[in-house]
Amino acid sequence: QVQLVESGGGLVQVGGSLRLACSASGRTFSNYVMAWFRQAPAKEREFVAALNWSGGVTRYADSVKGRFTISGDNAKDTMYLQMNSLKPGDTAVYYCAARLLRDRGYDYWGQGTQVTVSS
Repeated sequence: QVQLVESGGGLVQVGGSLRLACSASGRTFSNYVMAWFRQAPAKEREFVAALNWSGGVTRYADSVKGRFTISGDNAKDTMYLQMNSLKPGDTAVYYCAARLLRDRGYDYWGQGTQVTVSS
């Protein structure tokens, strides 16, 4: 059973930084894509960034390119999202997700962590 647990959310001022972490367990994740999604109040969940766990290839939403960095620590089975130059529009619940490389949909989700950017 795959388990994903996010941490690192909180309240930060505009222009500040936060680092989210997603601790993964239950599988060997070498054939997985790990990703971050977010959902703001009254909005649909949206893709933020993804990481091919074995190849290291990354992908970002246009809205976060140049500000956010996704990375992984294989030894700790932990994925990170470094968020810099935060804006009020980044306020959302951030979710960690995982899927097999061959699949399209994400099968596993964390419980989410709140990020609030105050102006």
